[in-house]
Amino acid sequence: MSQTTRTSWIARTTRTKVLTSCGAAIALVTLSACSGADTTADKGADAAASKPAAASSAPAPDAGKAKSAIKGSGTFQVGSDVQPGLYRSTGNKADDNCYWERAKDSKGEAESLIDNANAVGSTYVAIAATDKIFKTEGCKGWELVDPKATGTPKAEMSGKAGMLKVGVDVAPGTYKSAGSTEDGTGCYWERTKDASGSVDTIIANENPEGQAVVTIEAGDGFFTTVDCQDWKKA
Repeated sequence: MSQTTRTSWIARTTRTKVLTSCGAAIALVTLSACSGADTTADKGADAAASKPAAASSAPAPDAGKAKSAIKGSGTFQVGSDVQPGLYRSTGNKADDNCYWERAKDSKGEAESLIDNANAVGSTYVAIAATDKIFKTEGCKGWELVDPKATGTPKAEMSGKAGMLKVGVDVAPGTYKSAGSTEDGTGCYWERTKDASGSVDTIIANENPEGQAVVTIEAGDGFFTTVDCQDWKKA
């Protein structure tokens, strides 16, 4: 069992995409009405009537606000285009080539990369307030989720589910799987502390041969399963 590296199906420490241009910044233009000194009441009335309504210079309700959802592919500036926080994307298929990356600047250099990943099924990513850029390609879209949310976690899960939040999507406990799927590239599972995407957050991971057994602890943040047969509590 390796606890320091990931398998070949997932890119965490190797850049697999090239950053393009920065996310489009939102420019706000405020119109100001010109005022002139009129000497007659009639001119004053005409000026008041021709003055544009105040609402015409007001920004749109969402203008300048970072979004809490990301639709489609793109490169976004954290804090202006997209809010920091925990995001989830679901329904990603292998041939979608869902990819995301967090970067510390928009230079597009290898040193700019903080973390990245290719995702299948469900996936999460924690965008930090200190991140500058978030890029996503081929994913189904992202929604901001409450990191403290609770749910009714299941005692079984699809072996192709992807990344699941412990205590919300899956219950802690010991699970058993028959192993790799016939059409898959090999069963892979991973327990992680958080959704930052860092290799350092891995608690344990494995490419099991044959039947697999894993204990998910209540203190784990997330559990990832790819190309395994379904898991059930042992």
